[in-house]
Amino acid sequence: MDLLIFDLDGTLIDSKLDLARSVNATRAHMGMGPMDHEIVYSYVGNGAPVLIRRVLGDEVTEAEVQEALQFFLAYYREHKLDHTKLYPGVPESLNRLSAASKKMAVLTNKPVNVSRAIVEGLGVRHHFFQVYGGNSFDFKKPHPRGVEALMEEAGVDRASTMVVGDSSVDIQTAYNAGVKSCGVTYGFQPETLSNPVPDLLVDRMEELADWVLRRDGT
Repeated sequence: MDLLIFDLDGTLIDSKLDLARSVNATRAHMGMGPMDHEIVYSYVGNGAPVLIRRVLGDEVTEAEVQEALQFFLAYYREHKLDHTKLYPGVPESLNRLSAASKKMAVLTNKPVNVSRAIVEGLGVRHHFFQVYGGNSFDFKKPHPRGVEALMEEAGVDRASTMVVGDSSVDIQTAYNAGVKSCGVTYGFQPETLSNPVPDLLVDRMEELADWVLRRDGT
């Protein structure tokens, strides 16, 4: 594997609390009560517009959705790193993969500017030659456009590319792009990793680094 494309939320970073608090601040702004955090976590993965539509419910108007979305994005930008942190083993694994000259990138459905600010703020931006978000292309994951763009930029073929993520959205993205996939079980939606089934399933990021480097014979 010469190119590793990582999801962000639930894969590299534990952002659950900041996302849930931002959602509930948004619901309060819209005159609604708080939502259970576990429900919020289950809605993450398809981008902010989908998240906000889900947490507001079916009774709101399109104008209310847009108002809530703008509030959420502004609030989250200010609070994105209040509690968010890298998962255990992520810094060490990225260091090992970088030392082995692996090309790495982030492809998330989160807005691109806040995604880049998060990886910068957590001190791992230098590991990634590119960070793309849900508004970087006309299509979000699971559409393969982002993966294809990253392969082209990296000069790496499909056989040497792997998508790493915590949900079926990421695994389906890899499937649609014709590349390998790795699911991580510690993220937001491990229950979705049975359909489609990833090529590799790990409980810790160190296991992915071990697998990649073992294939190289290092």
